[in-house]
Amino acid sequence: MGEAKLPSSVSLPFLEALYEDYLRDPESVSPDWRRYFQGLSEGNGFSKNQTLFPTFKASSLFNPPGAGGNGAAAEEATGAILQERVDQLIRNYRVRGHMTARLDPLDIPRPAPPELDSEFYGFTEADMDRRFACEAMCAGGTLPLREVIERLRNTYCRSIGVQFMHIDDSFVRHWLQERMESSNNRLSLSREEQIRILTRLTDAVIFEEFIRKKFIGAKSFSLEGAESLIPLLDLAIERAGEQQIDEIVLAMAHRGRLNVLANIMAKSPRQIFREFADLDPDLYVGRGDVKYHLGYSSDWETMAGRKIHLSLCFNPSHLEFVNPVALGRMRAKQDRAGDTERKQGMTVLIHGDAAFAGEGVIQETLNLSQLTGYTIGGTLHIVINNQIGFTTSPSDAYSSIYATDVAKMLQIPIFHVNGEDPEAVAQVIRLAMDFRRAFKRDVVIDMYSYRRLGHNEGDEPFFTQPVMYRAIKERKPVREGYLDHLLRLGGVTRKEADEIAAQRQQLLERELSQVKSESYRVPSETPRGIWSGYVGGRDRDIEEVDTSVDRDRLVTLLATLTTFPEDFHPHPKIESGMQLRRQMARGERPLDWSAGEALAFATLATEGTRVRLSGQDSERGTFSHRHAVLHDIDTGKTYPLFQNLSADQAPVEIYNSPLSETGVLGFEYGYSLDRPDGLVAWEAQYGDFWNAGQVIVDQFIAAAEDKWRRLSGIVLLLPHGFEGAGPEHSSARLERFLGLAAEDNIQVVQPTTPAQLFHCLRRQVLRRWRKPLILMTPKSLLRHPRVVSSLDDFTAGRFERILPDTIQDRKGEVSRVLICSGKIYFELERERERLQRQDVAILRLEQLYPLADETLVAALKPYREGTPIFWVQEEPGNMGAWFFLKIRYFERLFGKLPLRGITRPPSASPATGSHSSHKKEQEKLIAAAFA
Repeated sequence: MGEAKLPSSVSLPFLEALYEDYLRDPESVSPDWRRYFQGLSEGNGFSKNQTLFPTFKASSLFNPPGAGGNGAAAEEATGAILQERVDQLIRNYRVRGHMTARLDPLDIPRPAPPELDSEFYGFTEADMDRRFACEAMCAGGTLPLREVIERLRNTYCRSIGVQFMHIDDSFVRHWLQERMESSNNRLSLSREEQIRILTRLTDAVIFEEFIRKKFIGAKSFSLEGAESLIPLLDLAIERAGEQQIDEIVLAMAHRGRLNVLANIMAKSPRQIFREFADLDPDLYVGRGDVKYHLGYSSDWETMAGRKIHLSLCFNPSHLEFVNPVALGRMRAKQDRAGDTERKQGMTVLIHGDAAFAGEGVIQETLNLSQLTGYTIGGTLHIVINNQIGFTTSPSDAYSSIYATDVAKMLQIPIFHVNGEDPEAVAQVIRLAMDFRRAFKRDVVIDMYSYRRLGHNEGDEPFFTQPVMYRAIKERKPVREGYLDHLLRLGGVTRKEADEIAAQRQQLLERELSQVKSESYRVPSETPRGIWSGYVGGRDRDIEEVDTSVDRDRLVTLLATLTTFPEDFHPHPKIESGMQLRRQMARGERPLDWSAGEALAFATLATEGTRVRLSGQDSERGTFSHRHAVLHDIDTGKTYPLFQNLSADQAPVEIYNSPLSETGVLGFEYGYSLDRPDGLVAWEAQYGDFWNAGQVIVDQFIAAAEDKWRRLSGIVLLLPHGFEGAGPEHSSARLERFLGLAAEDNIQVVQPTTPAQLFHCLRRQVLRRWRKPLILMTPKSLLRHPRVVSSLDDFTAGRFERILPDTIQDRKGEVSRVLICSGKIYFELERERERLQRQDVAILRLEQLYPLADETLVAALKPYREGTPIFWVQEEPGNMGAWFFLKIRYFERLFGKLPLRGITRPPSASPATGSHSSHKKEQEKLIAAAFA
């Protein structure tokens, strides 16, 4: 057998694998290859101490001893191997070029990956002028290796670094490659565009300097060091106009918010300065919020004359929790406009680097991106990367390389850009906006900057970051750096730049001079736009509405809700449930909880009210009572019952949510802000699961009207009841909502009949009063034989805040009155019947808040003065409603009726984990009520 000859079509991976086998064990390869590799290692070929792609001499590699002198074959083989190495070099720049990009304005060096060095692949100076195929960079042609490397560095290693190779879809990757590599990742700007960027930078810089000089020591959470955010947003909105976008919802934390309000949202500087001066204290006694949490809305007119409505969400100090709220708002706007393709609106979320890496709500928000019930056609994420979180350095803030690495969970690009290179920022925003438009996906811009001052204007950053802040102190503002760049290009004169600055300064001076003007009028807080006609305020000022529905219509809807196509085959147990509902429609049996809820949804939808409900397992219902979406047992196809009620009905959307409370609850709350005329609900799998979304409740749902004058009709469906299921599946933490209840800010109800639920949900929509509704829903009562209502209960009446005692013709006087709420009522009623205690009256408090005194007085009027009143609850004494009632009424109701509580003993945990212990506790509780 002769010596091994290298085929002209040799594969580099095959050759390297073979050589690795040879290095491990020379006997593992054939004698021909063994002699070949031995000859290479003795010459200038492969060497054991090289890494991946060693230097080689073509003459030795492709002409093994005795192989002959076929120069053409050798040259072809050499070219094939070199091309494969060039391909690997190009790929590594795409994958890791961002690691050497000049992203940091402070010029802190980063180690360069060795695979970005040409020597790593064995290329010599002689190879630099050899031409190679290079895909997107040369439109299918070839380029010298020298130019290939130069273009790769320009594209991936200047002021822009891109992470996109984690995207699995090759079409998407190639789209990005072509857009970036064909232009060297640089936008060619006209003089007009450069002047606009300079002007917007000037706006940002002058505003911050003005605030700092005029309001010395005041907190403003300055944007200084990241002023490029303003031209970035300007360019994004202009591009949105070109893409036919009509509405943009923005959300951000406090840093830079005042600058965005003034320079993007067009909020009057005079109004901002008046807030700094705090000249209207009487208007905000007990309410309001700090100026850097406030939202605003306005209309933006693009250079092309298109109007775009901008809405900046109000935001608490809890960083990032506004994100799902903003998404929900945009989804509602799109649904209202009939924008099923999600093209007419866009959400912009502005994050901080430490918060983006640290807050779990980021992951929850990103996860909503491509889900059917929550997608909005892609969100633009902008991270203001100050490279610090308060006093915490990146090394202590996140374990990943970048603060944005959590976003790699999505199939989207992450653009890292140096905020001190405004033209690179312009390129990135153009790319990001076009990507979002093309693929309806999120996109992330990580704008590296710094925080010129401390966390706030009174903070001393040198205490904890002395080296960083020495470097910051030596840097001039980004505007000055960009102006120097333009001056060098001759695109602008110093005089023009000074005039731009002077005009902005004069405007702010004029606005400040008018702050104390007697002609100033505080902007009206009266709801307008889609909120016209809806009110907040006190419950007692609002008239009750008729929530009843005609019997024939109810019967028709019940029948419709049991109808599906002839070729559809639901599960036999579901078919049995349908038979029961048909009996309800015929009046042969009373309606259960499921039927009451279904009729509330169906009647509202057929009256033109959009119904939206989402939560974990909400299509079926945690306890298998709803079955809003049927599944064919043979094919798996689905049939949405509520989408086939009538030809002209409003949509009924019921979605299974991801396993997320904060993100989904925030989304639905946001949806309710832009859908005042709809029934918008979030359902917890178990009631206490809402505590994983408590920030949304505390900071938004309970307090938004008081802080920001924002109304919401969001409904929270929270399964509640003590049934021996353990500490985490018993209590919806009723006491927490009652602890938040004040100024009629929320409604807290616990209905005990299907008709009460029906009227309560309809009342929520039909009244013009818009307040969040916290609705404690049952579990075991869903199929309880006593938890039923007749059709007559739906065709007449309304939601009753207190249900009276069921004994009408009582013999003798009442010796005690039990007041309770929820499931415990049915156990008390059963025990009363067993003991034949007609001297005990039992009242159901169906609405715990707001609770007007006159309502309770009327309910207790039948009972003589001095009759003892007992509040009975399943919860421990430090939970449930007892503390709330005791603090309000003390030991005597209205000074006439003694009031005491019957509860479980106070406990750190809501319930026992033992079912047997639960039964003993419950028996003791019931016995105490009749003792």
